[in-house]
Amino acid sequence: MKYNPSDIEPRWQLFWHEQQTFTVEEDQNKPKYYVLDMFPYPSGAGLHVGHPLGYFASDIIARYKRMQGFNVLHPMGWDAFGLPAEQYAIQTGTHPAKTTAENIKNFKKQITRLGFSYDWSREINTTDKEYYKWTQWLFLQLYKKGLAYEAEVPVNWCPELGTVLANEEVIDGKSERGGHPVFRMPMRQWMLRITDYAESLLEGLDNLDWPEHVKELQRNWIGRSEGANVHFSVISSDKVITVFTTRPDTLFGATYMVLAPEHPLIKTITDDSQRDQIRAYQAESSRKSDLERGELNKEKTGVFTGKYAINPVNNEKIPIWIADYVLMTYGTGAIMAVPGQDQRDWDFAKKYKLPIIRTVEPPSEFCGEAYLGDGPAINSKMLNGLNVEDAKEKIIHWLENEEKGVKKINYKLRDWLFSRQRYWGEPFPIIHKNGKHFAVDTDQLPVSLPEIEKYEPTGEGKSPLDGIKEWVNIKDVNDNIIAVRETNTMPQWAGSCWYYLRFTDPKNNEEAWNKNKESYWLPVDLYIGGQEHAVLHLLYARFWHHVLHDLGLVSTREPFKKLFNQGMILGEDGQKMSKSRGNVINPDEIIEEFGADAFRIYEMFLGPLDKAKPWNKKGLYGAYRFIERLWKLFLSFEEKQTTDSPSKETTQLLHQTIKKVTDDIENLRFNTAISQMMIFQNHLSSLDNINDEIFRTFLKLLSPFSPHMCEEINSLWGGKDSIAYDLWPIYNEQLATVDEVEIAVQINGKLRSTLNISKDSEKKNVIDQVKQIEKIIEYLNKGDLIKTIYIPNRLVNFVIRPV
Repeated sequence: MKYNPSDIEPRWQLFWHEQQTFTVEEDQNKPKYYVLDMFPYPSGAGLHVGHPLGYFASDIIARYKRMQGFNVLHPMGWDAFGLPAEQYAIQTGTHPAKTTAENIKNFKKQITRLGFSYDWSREINTTDKEYYKWTQWLFLQLYKKGLAYEAEVPVNWCPELGTVLANEEVIDGKSERGGHPVFRMPMRQWMLRITDYAESLLEGLDNLDWPEHVKELQRNWIGRSEGANVHFSVISSDKVITVFTTRPDTLFGATYMVLAPEHPLIKTITDDSQRDQIRAYQAESSRKSDLERGELNKEKTGVFTGKYAINPVNNEKIPIWIADYVLMTYGTGAIMAVPGQDQRDWDFAKKYKLPIIRTVEPPSEFCGEAYLGDGPAINSKMLNGLNVEDAKEKIIHWLENEEKGVKKINYKLRDWLFSRQRYWGEPFPIIHKNGKHFAVDTDQLPVSLPEIEKYEPTGEGKSPLDGIKEWVNIKDVNDNIIAVRETNTMPQWAGSCWYYLRFTDPKNNEEAWNKNKESYWLPVDLYIGGQEHAVLHLLYARFWHHVLHDLGLVSTREPFKKLFNQGMILGEDGQKMSKSRGNVINPDEIIEEFGADAFRIYEMFLGPLDKAKPWNKKGLYGAYRFIERLWKLFLSFEEKQTTDSPSKETTQLLHQTIKKVTDDIENLRFNTAISQMMIFQNHLSSLDNINDEIFRTFLKLLSPFSPHMCEEINSLWGGKDSIAYDLWPIYNEQLATVDEVEIAVQINGKLRSTLNISKDSEKKNVIDQVKQIEKIIEYLNKGDLIKTIYIPNRLVNFVIRPV
């Protein structure tokens, strides 16, 4: 009987659906395991072959944990509000509600064909009213706690897209989507006080099982720094400029001050002779993103205000400049410039011929410009001779005694700009009345999006909802307008901030989630997704969860216990897959030709899960042939099965395989787990008789990787139920442990790798293992293998003729 995935796979997908094989409920008598994929965004293009990489990994884990006796929650849903959906709808001339529904239908069809063990009874969609009703309710919890407020703040405004953009969505002064001009301008926005949770978010990272580089990214984004707020009086004015500095010990070297172009004091302290220059410079700066003004700002520019301030430690008169390398979003939007100890200040001082005074003595061998290291204080009166830390402590004490400054902890983290000027998003549950804003009553939720035909952005800084007067205006029984609705909508992040919570209780119409269900399932045990969400989504979700924990609404402080970032599947050209490059591959085509199981095996075998890997269709043929060999082996069950005890070598290899596959799944090393199963398959195929229990054990090990084929074989062997809940095999440590030797692996006589093998292993098994070493695979792919030299327990040498 030939292996035919186009017959086998749809049949078992239908079986899982009809039998609700993966539907779960809380069971206090079973340990739980919550494995989650990052919420997919259903774009119009559908999936490409890179998207399922993380989904395959999470599904293997979910299937493995079920077989270990865990009650597994493995859900799926759709993050469908936001700018991409709206832009796609505008480009296609179709309403976003319609395009989103069509995209979700296509995504679900594609995902179902890949054989994932999702509990589809928990499917959610952020654009459903019954979902965003509770997103609005959650916003009101922040609002009532004083964490949501309105403010006029400088934003990245894109007239063409008709909305504000995050700094990460602006590249070289243009929108990432579409390449449209972006301007910096003040606008009324809803903000969330994420800064109130800066310390909590920092502390929470310490105990998370996350990649260290992701935790470091979040730490840097939050940017905690200790220092002082220092007050500088403006000459001939009653104004005071306060600066935050992490180096108050360098105050004696402050030779000028710099204000951000948006600083509110500029209007009142600028000399009349400089106003035109200042306005022109402010306009120019408004076209740059914070990233361009900060890390990417190589050429310093600025304008003198014509005014001076007094350095509080020595009463020296210092000039006040504005320059765009100072950001209004960090500290106080003003700095004291110490060119001797700061390279940016040094570059600026050199360009504009401003004084440079060193306040820390550099080592004698130092020949650079600004000196950033430690050393004795110089040119600093009462600080002279002290090291940096001692000088900091002394000057802060002096500033506080003289009432010229105060010790301060500061963060780079800014409050979260939480509103967008577009139609396709969650409406705010807020009304405005007599110049004040009020929460909508809970029983009035959801505040539904009006069904309108015209949803394009206005380009005037207003949401398209602003023109829907019958929706905006709230009237009394006499048709008098008594209040108006908030017309901005929430950003896409809103729905994805808490979806993992809704998955615990998705059908609940009375509350966002049942507390008993939440406390059973939370935290998420394993969260798999791309590194592009390392900061924003993960930080925002953690912020909401910390707030909910403080409100007593969730049982854990942190939402995600373990995080894993999968790598990327690149195109065959080694570039990121994209329509513009023409290197996108549709998974439907792969399933048609090879089947989902071969697709799963191929991507998991391609290399370490967290690394980028180029797509190579040749590898699919190898994965398909592996499944064909397995199929042939398992179909020989009746012919080969025996009740005789297996040989010592087979027993040892079995327990080694169980141990290896178990350990590799636990550590998400799926490629090496597959390698081990290939070795075991080769060994079994060489035998004339195979013990019944070995057949069945091997099938269980394979089932998380190749679920359709394993279900089919299990059924052919008389199984009445799904193999998904069979018990995972347990290895015997004694039987798995054998004497090992290290052998050399050579290519054309040159050492290229080493391999630990069981002593006196069969030649064929050793050769098979060597051929699975990634470095050796590369050499074998570059030439023709013309000879294999094997010296037992010592070496393997492949003689290769280059192609």
